[in-house]
Amino acid sequence: MTKPKALNCKKLGAFVLLITRKELIPMNEKLEKLTHQKATAEKKLTAAKHKEKQLEHELKRLTRSERTHRLCTRAGMLETFLQEPTLLTDDDVMELLTYLFQSDDAKRKLNTLIEKRRKTLARDSVEEPL
Repeated sequence: MTKPKALNCKKLGAFVLLITRKELIPMNEKLEKLTHQKATAEKKLTAAKHKEKQLEHELKRLTRSERTHRLCTRAGMLETFLQEPTLLTDDDVMELLTYLFQSDDAKRKLNTLIEKRRKTLARDSVEEPL
């Protein structure tokens, strides 16, 4: 059996120092790279949140615009049936509509129209999925 050689502490210290330095450089580079990736991801997240807010605002605007258009269109339709729309007050028109929609025939017709529209929408959504 051979006797192990004695370790030279000076050479061992230099070797360990060399290994440590080699490891420190890549670790610093890794840390910088990860820090940069984190900053980039945070910027993307901020941009995505901002975009989400813009889209929500646009959706609200379009919904409000669509409702306004519907109200104006239907009010125009109603006025075509009123003989003197400028003479009648809002209360007069409400009284007339209440009277007209109280009849059983009007209620049945309204329910028939609603049911027909629901069936049409259901059929269309099955034919053209989003």
